[in-house]
Amino acid sequence: MSDQQADTHPGKAIKAIDQADSIGEIREALAAARKRLKAIPDDGNPVDRARALLDVAEPLLGLGQGADAWMHAREAFSVFVDYEQWQDAVEAADILYQCEQPDSIAALGQGIWLAVTYPVKAQSTVTLLNYVIDETPNDSDGAAVAAMAAHYIADLRAQGEEKSSLSFLTTQMIARVAKRHRGIEDQATLDVWIEMLQLNEVPELFKRLAIVVDALVGDKWWFDREALRARLPVH
Repeated sequence: MSDQQADTHPGKAIKAIDQADSIGEIREALAAARKRLKAIPDDGNPVDRARALLDVAEPLLGLGQGADAWMHAREAFSVFVDYEQWQDAVEAADILYQCEQPDSIAALGQGIWLAVTYPVKAQSTVTLLNYVIDETPNDSDGAAVAAMAAHYIADLRAQGEEKSSLSFLTTQMIARVAKRHRGIEDQATLDVWIEMLQLNEVPELFKRLAIVVDALVGDKWWFDREALRARLPVH
């Protein structure tokens, strides 16, 4: 096939059109989000403005403008924490992680801390914990801790069809980690591995998750954890 023929191959042409349409749609979404942000008055609701900032950050990320997306999402994150909008803060942390900036790993750790501490959506929490698996070496226990914590939270917070689909996903996460960690592929050995690592002991599991979070964040905390803990309801 000649170069000219290859360039006009239907499959390639369709792919090029799809990519162009997708980029165009993202640019339209960005323009609309910027318009909404600009329309918010200086003395407007800070949370509304923060949500508008996040709406701008998402298409910026889609266009590969990670640094600009970071600036918008980072400002939004601080507002959400200040106003105790935990779901929004976790979603901002998700975008900050995807921006691939110097502090993106720290953002991931802080998002996980908020997602575990507060009753945010199970899907959001599982998503952040799944990123930990991608960020840890194959022989790391941290990935196993993240996968098992995700499974526990899916069971605790989700209901109905969402619970079924998330539980299936987190079961696959555990299996993937076990396979790369120890080459485990059968259920009996998987059960032994879970018990050996004490992944089925919930208090111990979340103590170890706290260690993982501390390793991700280091000394780059953007909020006072002790102050937030002090305001948690006592059961």
